[in-house]
Amino acid sequence: MNKPLVGILMGSESDLPVMEKASKVLEEMEVPFEMDISSAHRMPEKTAQYAKTARDRGIEVLIAGAGMAAHLAGVVAAYTTLPVIGVPLKSGALNGVDALYSTVQMPPGIPVATVAVDGAKNAAYLACSILSIKHPEIADRLEAIREKTRRELEEKSDKVRKKE
Repeated sequence: MNKPLVGILMGSESDLPVMEKASKVLEEMEVPFEMDISSAHRMPEKTAQYAKTARDRGIEVLIAGAGMAAHLAGVVAAYTTLPVIGVPLKSGALNGVDALYSTVQMPPGIPVATVAVDGAKNAAYLACSILSIKHPEIADRLEAIREKTRRELEEKSDKVRKKE
């Protein structure tokens, strides 16, 4: 599995620190991905072309992160029938609330799955969940991560209870 299965787009370089969290999850899950900057407003042709050609390049899920008006995920979804996960990013005067509202309010027929503001990690986990339908090895890795997380939390719970 060398070809990217997930495409990660962001509206500007300032989005990179948050969107890199998605890439780290995908690396941990051994899911190949590609990442690029493509603004819905400042690079509309590039954004449309990226979305239109994603399936032919082997991409199966798209993650789009943007702040303020946050139209990136919606524009991407307008040009593909692949699953699109929107990550509203905290920025501007409204601290990401505007981005959240923009991302969740899509018209019927052009869906965008939306995670929390700055929720790039969960966007990657959701992408893995979608991919796990077709790729059993990703399903196995997801199960292993959840079990590891459960065990770590149980250990922390034991430590807290012992302090009582």
